[in-house]
Amino acid sequence: MQFISMILSNVEISPGYWRMRLSAPQGFSAAPGQFVMVRVNNAIDPLLRRPFGVFDVGVSTPPQSGAVSQPYFEMLYRVVGKGTAMLATLHETDLLDILGPLGRGFTLGAAGEEKLIVGGGVGLAPLYLLARELVKQSPVRLFAGGRTRDDILCITEFERLGVECYTATEDGSLGECGLVTEALVRRLDTLPGRAAIYACGPHGMLNAVAAIVGNRQIPCQVSLEGYMACGVGACLGCVAPGHGHSVEKPDFRCVCTEGPVFEAGLLQWGPAI
Repeated sequence: MQFISMILSNVEISPGYWRMRLSAPQGFSAAPGQFVMVRVNNAIDPLLRRPFGVFDVGVSTPPQSGAVSQPYFEMLYRVVGKGTAMLATLHETDLLDILGPLGRGFTLGAAGEEKLIVGGGVGLAPLYLLARELVKQSPVRLFAGGRTRDDILCITEFERLGVECYTATEDGSLGECGLVTEALVRRLDTLPGRAAIYACGPHGMLNAVAAIVGNRQIPCQVSLEGYMACGVGACLGCVAPGHGHSVEKPDFRCVCTEGPVFEAGLLQWGPAI
């Protein structure tokens, strides 16, 4: 669906990271892991929409008696280029052209088994909505990592859901000093029963998670941060190599339509570093 959305809030929650709440049409809903394509400017530059994972969806209750409730959705973004820099200058009541929700999201898996969520930076965006659904049927643990404490976002919101949170930063400024995948391995080594893993973040993090689960035969879903131009599979600009990909036998998966969420075993990964 395509619609015009009004910005309800746009707040910098950590240096360089922003959380934006936008109005949504009646009946709007997004599955955990889906995304929206945002036109950040009505001018020609920048020409292409930008993809953003849906962080949260809800309905605001107006204080006035008899007023109509307003559906909304939220997204997290980091200022990394012209498009996101423009978003950071916008204010309440400014309007944006939205296309979505799009893509294939997470599947929740079996009830009761422990759910382990791994993310970092804006990779935490699609994981909050996922955690909100998972806690209804299973114990959930979040492993959040980043270079510094500035890359660890919205931990309080996850804790309010009842999620047990572990943090790790490469410089030791928050939580453990090191990679968050090291904490994940320790948990898996002591896990008493079955588990499923969900991950979203930088490619290096996902590559490490894929290696970990591949050695242990643990089901794992990953959400890729593809460079999407259209969001609907028309341009094929966001393809990722599938498990059987080779020069002789190409195997590409379209991130925006077949994903962005994939079973880790369906994709081709590099050597774990």
